[in-house]
Amino acid sequence: MHPFRTAVEARDDAAIEALLAENVVFTSPVAFQPYPGKAITAAILRAVSRVFEDFRYVREIGEGRDHALVFEATVDGKQLTGCDFVHLDEDGKIDELMVMVRPLSAATALAARMGAQFEQIKAEATASSRADS
Repeated sequence: MHPFRTAVEARDDAAIEALLAENVVFTSPVAFQPYPGKAITAAILRAVSRVFEDFRYVREIGEGRDHALVFEATVDGKQLTGCDFVHLDEDGKIDELMVMVRPLSAATALAARMGAQFEQIKAEATASSRADS
């Protein structure tokens, strides 16, 4: 089992953050622009854990430094299926994390819930960046 999956399933925010490279780039299923950096990525992942209900991984596909972790969850009563596409750098840290979800109705609910979290996400990321410097 991939360490990222293990950390997410355990809801271990510290372990998740420890797996991220400083230069990680997070690509959201509902935002056009990718989010570069460990602090913002970790804050987004914490928010996702607050938004998703009944989250569970159902399949793991991996080869070398590329892994796909298929998951199911619920957002505001809408069931969704998604996939975390994870790329590892030469040190084994996650340097790319792209998430895709379906169907559109669930993606729309996810976008609304994450949008409501975004001020808190930015505040957490800023506080984390200050603590690291």
